[in-house]
Amino acid sequence: MDKYTVLIAEDDKAIRESIAIYLRNSGYNTLFAEDGEEAVKVFNENKVDLILMDLMMPKLSGEDAILKLREDSYIPIIILSAKSEDFDKVIGLNIGADDYITKPFNPLELVARVNSAIRRFYNYQASSKAQEGIIQIGDIKLNSLEKNVSINDQVIKLTSIEYKILELLMKNPNRVFSIEEIYEIVWDEPAIEAKTVTVHIRRIREKIEIDPKKPRYLKVAWGLGYKFVDPYKKS
Repeated sequence: MDKYTVLIAEDDKAIRESIAIYLRNSGYNTLFAEDGEEAVKVFNENKVDLILMDLMMPKLSGEDAILKLREDSYIPIIILSAKSEDFDKVIGLNIGADDYITKPFNPLELVARVNSAIRRFYNYQASSKAQEGIIQIGDIKLNSLEKNVSINDQVIKLTSIEYKILELLMKNPNRVFSIEEIYEIVWDEPAIEAKTVTVHIRRIREKIEIDPKKPRYLKVAWGLGYKFVDPYKKS
């Protein structure tokens, strides 16, 4: 089986090389980028399975690089940043990152996050190919085989995490899932950072709801969690 390849986009050479040592010792191939522009170029010219993206880089920031990459790709992106404020984490998740780890970080934790993100992404792809079928609720259609979601036959762009959350809720309409349940099922790990679920839910609403502040499909059950409902079906 081929090794997975991780692109390390980081302007600090010492940090790049340190991360590469741990990843290679864990069986990964590595590629490097010193700035956001190079990260996009290296990604477009190579098969990359996951990106570790620093935010504060020259030429093109990590944020702008993520936005550019998300125009065409859903592969896992983990942000590396010295910014540790919740506001900065929210921004990172809002622009399409799947996870966020702050500097200085424990190299073993970083490798564990990489393992988890790649396992989620490729396990999901394998299961999707094995499950034919379409789920339609109201105007929203989820195609499990093609791994896409459309509204009135117009495909919308979702990250892999957003898709998996929506798939979970649409496969279980009207069932309330707590944020801890959603995290453990989608991330396939204990609910340590469960609050990030609410950020992803907000992003999904912005993409599927006419008015995200008055959602018709993705409803909150106050104090309990979230559920997906058919607004055209009387309860």
